[in-house]
Order: sequence, then C-alpha cells, then structure tokens
Amino acid sequence: MEKGTLVEFRVQGDRRLGIVERPDGKTRWFVVDERGQSHSLAPRQITYTVTGQTYKPSEIASFLEQVNPYLDPSSLEVAWEILVEDGETITPELMANLLFSESAAPHCYAAYCLLSDDKLYFKQKGDAYEPRTAAQVAERKHQMEVEALKAKGQQEFLIRVEQALKGEAVEWQRHDRQRLEGLEKYAALLADTVRTGVNYDSLARAYPPSAPVLETMTMLGRPTTPQGAFQLLVDLGCWSPYENLFLRRSSIPIQFPNKVLEVAQQRLDFPPIDSDTNRLDLTHLKVYTIDDETTTEIDDGLSWEILPDGRERLWVHIADPTRWLVPEDELDLEARKRGSTVYLPTGMIPMFPEVLATGPMSLIQGRVCCALSFGIILGTTGGVEDYSIHTSSIKPTYRLTYEDVDEMLQLRVQAEPEIAAIASWAQKRKTWRYAQGAISITMPEATIKVKGDEINIDILDDSPSRQVVAEMMIVAGEVAARYGKAHNIPLPFRGQPQPELPPEEELLLLPAGFVRACAMRRCMPKSEMSITPLRHAGLGLDTYTQATSPIRRYSDLLTHFQLKAHLRGEVLPFSADQLKEVMMNVTSITQEVTMVERQTNRYYALEYLRRHPEETWDVTVLMWLREDSNLALILIEDLGLQLPMVFKRSVNLGEQIVVKVSHADPQKDMIQFQEIIYQEAQTAAN
Repeated sequence: MEKGTLVEFRVQGDRRLGIVERPDGKTRWFVVDERGQSHSLAPRQITYTVTGQTYKPSEIASFLEQVNPYLDPSSLEVAWEILVEDGETITPELMANLLFSESAAPHCYAAYCLLSDDKLYFKQKGDAYEPRTAAQVAERKHQMEVEALKAKGQQEFLIRVEQALKGEAVEWQRHDRQRLEGLEKYAALLADTVRTGVNYDSLARAYPPSAPVLETMTMLGRPTTPQGAFQLLVDLGCWSPYENLFLRRSSIPIQFPNKVLEVAQQRLDFPPIDSDTNRLDLTHLKVYTIDDETTTEIDDGLSWEILPDGRERLWVHIADPTRWLVPEDELDLEARKRGSTVYLPTGMIPMFPEVLATGPMSLIQGRVCCALSFGIILGTTGGVEDYSIHTSSIKPTYRLTYEDVDEMLQLRVQAEPEIAAIASWAQKRKTWRYAQGAISITMPEATIKVKGDEINIDILDDSPSRQVVAEMMIVAGEVAARYGKAHNIPLPFRGQPQPELPPEEELLLLPAGFVRACAMRRCMPKSEMSITPLRHAGLGLDTYTQATSPIRRYSDLLTHFQLKAHLRGEVLPFSADQLKEVMMNVTSITQEVTMVERQTNRYYALEYLRRHPEETWDVTVLMWLREDSNLALILIEDLGLQLPMVFKRSVNLGEQIVVKVSHADPQKDMIQFQEIIYQEAQTAAN
C-alpha cells in the first residue's frame, strides 16, 4: 500500500480516517489519523481504501467536508427502487455515479458510507452491495418501526420513572405495567430467602433476571438482583418498605377479575330466583350475631327458645351464600380458586366480592336474611338429643361484639335471658365434649394489626363470649356431619386421629401451664379431611364437619351445597368422586393461604420487635429446639409470640427470664435476643 493512501478503519465501532505512513513488520501498517494519533493496523482492520491520489493527515478534515453534503440516507431509496427488480450487486463507485453522477474520491466514499450504514435497502456481498427484496424491505421497515416505538416507550418510561423518584404523581401506562410486573415478580423472590434459607447473593445467582427486567434495571442503573428490584419498587412508590412478599410469591389472587365483579353486581341488581321456596320463617326469633367490632362478613347468629313441651331449643343460624350462586358458576369457581378468605395484619382478602360478602350474603341486623338454620335440643349433660336443619328466613335482632356479651354475662342482664341461656348450654356442651375425650391446649395467641405505619400486637382473649360462640359452632358442625352420615351424603368431613400424649407421670415432671401445654401440642396429629365420617379426637366428637363459615371457607360452602340439595330432594351437586377431587384442590390452596398468613404474621412480629430494641420482655422457656446448641423456643407473654432464642448459659424449661432484642431483620426472618439480668431489668423498667 502506497504511503499517503487514505483509509478507513474502526475504533470501538466508530469510523476513523487515517493516512498510511509506513509498514509495521511484514503485514501491518502504521496509520496516522486526523488527530495525529498513530495506529498499527492489520489489513483486515481496514474497511475502505480511497484510491486515485495520496493525502496528508492535515487534509482529512477537508476531505470529510467534501463528503458530508452527500450523506443523505433517503437517496438510497431511489437507487434501491431502480436496482431491486434486477437484483444485481453494485459497488460504491457505481452507486456514486448513480446517485451523484460523479465518481471522484469524496463521492465514492460518500456512497460507501451510505451503503455500509444502511440496514434497510442493501446488504453487503463481498466488496459490493446487493438490493434486498421488496418483502425483505417491508419486513425491515416494520422491525424498525417497532424498534422506534420501543425506544420511544423506553424514553417515556424513563421520564415517568424520574417523576416517580421525585415523589410526583405518575399515571403508569399499560407497557409500564408489564415492566413493573416483571420487577415485582423478580423482587418477590426475596421471600425465598425465608422459605429456603438461601442468602441474597446465592438467590441472585440462582435466579438471574429475565431479559425485560435486566433491560429495565440496567437502563436505570440499578443492581440486577431481587433486592435491587425490591428497592426500586419502593423508591417508585409502587411498594411499601414492608411489602408482603409472601403474598406476592404465592398464587393467591389479590384482585377479583372484572368478569367476576360484573357478575357479583348483576346478582346484587337482579337477585336470582331462590331455589329454596319452602324456607322456614324464623323471623320471630331473637337472633344475636356476635363478632369482633371490625368484622364485616357476618356469617353466624344464635337464638334460644322454649318449646311448648318445656324443652329448650338452640338455633345456630348460618349465612346462606349459596342463595346467590350455583355450583360451577363464575362466583363459585372464583371462590374455589381462592379456597378461603385470607386474614393478614394489613387487612383481609375476601373469598367473595365484598358487594356480596358484606351485603346480602351476611346476616345484617334488622334485615330479613336467608340462612341455613340448625335447630338443636341438647340433653341435660350436653349431648345432642334431637336436631333439625332448615333453609330459613331470619331477621338478626342485635349485632353484638364479644365485649358486649362478656359484659352482659357478667352483669346478668335480665332483659336478654337468651344470652344467659345460650351461655349455660355452651358450658354444658363443653363439659360433655371433655367427657367424650376432647383435649384442651391453651396457649396465648397473638393478633397483629397493621394500620399505615403502625403495628399493634394484642393477645386474643379466650373470653366467655368467645367460648360460647366456639361451642355453638362446634355443635352445628357435629349436627351437619350427623345429618350427612345418616343420609349417606358425601361431605368434607374433618377428623383428627387420637394423639399419643406423654404419660401422666412424664407430663407432671414438666412445669404446669404453658410448658406442659406446649409438650401436649407437639403430640397432636394434624387434622384430616375425608368424604366419609371421621372421629375428631381433639373435639371429642365421633363425626364433624365445618359448616359455619361459608362466606369465608370454601369447604363450608361445599357442605352447604350438599346439605341444601338433599333438603330440597334434588340430586347432589357433587358425587363422592367429584367432591374428593375438589377437596384435594381446595386443601392445597388453603395450605398455601395458611402458610402466607403465618409468614406474614411472623414478619410483622419481627418488625414490631425491631422497632422496640430497648424494650425488655418477660419470657418463658417453652421447649428445646436443639438442646445441644442451647436453642430453645421462648414465649413472650405480653405479646403471645413464640420465637427461637439461643442461650449462653444453662436454663430450665419453664424458667422465666427477661430479654431484649439484640438484632432483628424481618426480611431475612432473623431475630436474636439477649438475656438481661434482674438488676439491669429493674434499671431499664425505671
């Protein structure tokens, strides 16, 4: 190659012109660019050679000034339209003649630049360029339009992100939602650090981000890890710092599909014909609904009456949601998919749309409501002597809280003798069940409520009113199961195998109270479900099914479907095999719901403790988790929380000590306590 030859080469993809100065060894050349920088180039690195004359480095700028006026990419379209039919290749020199009617060095280089940069009309073939077919050009135009729209969308997304990061209100677009949903799915992997114990770094390696997530995180300069995605969503205001990752990671639907909401509204606006035309009119009875003050799905009420023969009859009235749906319709299938209402510290996720669940499905004070009513006559010892089941119409008289009923019982309110009578029968009923082998394990239970940024933890009080309601629900479940057994109706029967409790002498060696109850609880087998009757050892019943929460538990809804069809004399909606299949699916879902509820409660329990690092807590050592490592389960008595603790000294079960939190990380499910000696505890308390 002659000294002074003008050549093109690339530096990190950018065009650069230079002048050949001298050979560098046998095959390479030293080339000096317009900046005076010297480059050692192999022949393959030279992308174009300007022929016809030699140049000096100082003349490169002048040469480019001659080239620039001809660099109009739109001119290639005219050339392509001329050449496409023949499909013949064309060199830069021939293209210069075609486009500019000139073939001087600047014109040829301009034609080369147009052809080599073109991604639409021509493709390189050796040293020449071949026109693409009309179909190829049309497809490429489409691709370029798509890419242009994508680039525009990215830019607009970045603008909205900047607004959100500044705390400004942002209206996310549909394509934004797809990006954000990808981030949410990736960030929710953090829940796996709790489930599997895998640390953040290992999690990021095990689950690399999808291409869209990687693109978004890179575009925004954020770490491409689940933790980075989580923080971005928090910064954007899409998530709170305490986002429920367990719920996000689960398959539990948070929102109802529009179709289901539309159907719910239609049922509300145009109530379906009631299939139970022979409802028993019980509107004359005084009906008490007893719930927490915040309860919105009111699904049970109680009545008491004296019969003409002097006997007393208890009525347990259960809400009748099947009045508003039929098996396999949109509402039923959506409820089946959800399995149950989800109760979280931050609020509930209902099984049915709220317009129905808290409206016509509920037993609302002062309104005539449809119900499934269990009329029960108990014997003097508390066993069921007689019963009947009816679809009914009732009119709830009073909506009471547990506190209301506790006060009425304590004050022995004469105006409401029904309450005292129901409570008396509930006590007989409880005594009867324990005579049948029922097992009582009393441990404090925490209720965690989150409102805004505030977390409150209270102990659920096992008050007389709660015991009354519990006993009435249990007897209704027994009656429903007995009816199913007597008439050979497949129901979701619930049972519990007889536990193998420690021998009495072994239990007596343990401290009385919580430690002993904890030891017994460990021996209690899991409850079982079956389409045929089972004994429930824990409740002391030969047969039992849950039938008292059909707005909130799908298994209870199944019981209602089956019982009501039988009461009408119709074919059962579910055969034994069908019921078994549905129950298996629902059980799997409700297990996931239970796990999410448990994990969420634990998260907020740890977050509560994290916020109170200087608080001292009285705890009881409940049981050993790993005695060789001094790892025990402790009970924080004021909060009803059971958590692990490693002791640095030898302690005994039942020992009561004072601790405070030394470290808590709710996201990593970590909690550590340190023991405080008595004098320090006194100082902290003062």
